[in-house]
This record gives sequence, C-alpha cells and structure tokens, in this order.
Amino acid sequence: MQALVATAHKIARTVYTMLKNRVQYHDIGAEAYEQKQKEREVAYLKKKAAKLGFDLLPHDATAAITRAVAMV
Repeated sequence: MQALVATAHKIARTVYTMLKNRVQYHDIGAEAYEQKQKEREVAYLKKKAAKLGFDLLPHDATAAITRAVAMV
C-alpha cells in the first residue's frame, strides 16, 4: 500500500511541475534510467560500507591491487 501511495505522490508532483512550468514530459528512456539506478545503488552501497567501516573499490582497482600485492 505504501508503494502505491508513494508512486501516486510522485506522479502528482511530476504533473504539478509540468503544469506549473508549462513544459512537456520528456522520457529519458530505459538505458538512461538504468544508468541512474546503477549510480544510485553504488552511492548507497558506498555509504553503507563507510558506515560499517569499509571502503569500496571498483573491480578493476581490486584486481590491480591484488596483482601488486602478489608481486611483493
């Protein structure tokens, strides 16, 4: 039920903004939405890891560090 109310509220805010500013709706597309979702998820995970005392590194950086440590 909460998700339904939240979705209705988001739609209402979007319609209000469109009417107030007299702009047309512009769909960003699925790829752009998925990219934004990924960025939000990474930001959330970084925040969560920092709260738990960890640092997140990109996969490529992790592999480089592993190779560097193996050489020592």
